[in-house]
Amino acid sequence: MIPTAALMGRATEELAARSGPGIGGFLNVTFGNAPELIIGIFALRAGLQEVVKASLVGSILGNILLVMGAAMLVGGRKRERQRFDRTAAGAQSLMLLLAAVVLVMPALFELVAGDGLPSPSAKAVRLPGELEALSVGASLILLASYGGGLLFSLRTHRDLFNPEHAAEDHVGEPWSVRRAVTMLAIAGVAVGVMSEILVGSISEAAEDIGLSPFFVGVIVVAIVGNAAEHWVAIYFAMRDKMDLSVNIAIGSSAQIALFAAPVLVLLSFVVGPFPMALVFNGFEVGAIFLAAIMADMVTRDGESTWFEGLQLLAVYAVLALTFYFVA
Repeated sequence: MIPTAALMGRATEELAARSGPGIGGFLNVTFGNAPELIIGIFALRAGLQEVVKASLVGSILGNILLVMGAAMLVGGRKRERQRFDRTAAGAQSLMLLLAAVVLVMPALFELVAGDGLPSPSAKAVRLPGELEALSVGASLILLASYGGGLLFSLRTHRDLFNPEHAAEDHVGEPWSVRRAVTMLAIAGVAVGVMSEILVGSISEAAEDIGLSPFFVGVIVVAIVGNAAEHWVAIYFAMRDKMDLSVNIAIGSSAQIALFAAPVLVLLSFVVGPFPMALVFNGFEVGAIFLAAIMADMVTRDGESTWFEGLQLLAVYAVLALTFYFVA
């Protein structure tokens, strides 16, 4: 896993040196999240809708709180502060906040007008047809917003996400764009295979020692399954490249919330025993909103310190401790 993560880091760095941190971070996030989307499809086929949702929430929380927190803590350890483009980070945080609103509203609808939210211990819950229709509408809105975000970051306002980079970004002999993309794709496939093996073995071990399936899905699977991508974000923070680090951390969460989640909802109508409604349990709803708010607060000034990273890690630790006691 560690050599593969190093390969992902080198490929991302080469792409960022040639195309800017926005494109480099976007490609890193896309190849890093592709295995998770594939795994989610297989889980839907097995009828594990609630497990899929727990894994999605775990990835969002892990990237915002754990990864960005660790990156700010490690990167700022020997520096007074680190800087990144606040407009670019703010745009991604705003997308994430929009996603939080869209992901939470179906749950509020079920809580107020329905029979209540799913239990954290459930593996699959069939919800009424009106919630399935609401989930489809919300998914289409999320996908449209994600498409608009790509247009904003890669085309109309590309300069915000891809500022001029210095020649010192190249270390050693530079790679061509084709080679960097190919290496990133190979690393993404390798990470997906190894993550599936690691997640399977660790999940079985976690169940043997009495951890709840909910805790395993939200915390253990999310950390192990995204270990390589997490390491890459921390690696760039150590090298004082916070634009890349923030792009990877927040960009990955935004892609999960705005792309992976709605795609899995739509695919669930043709894959699996019944559709997956976009309704999360109470713990997941609260955690998503808290994470989105924290992401906005720590990125709005375009600066980070080790203390802000420590606060993000503290929030993640509290959430993990709460989830641990969920039966």
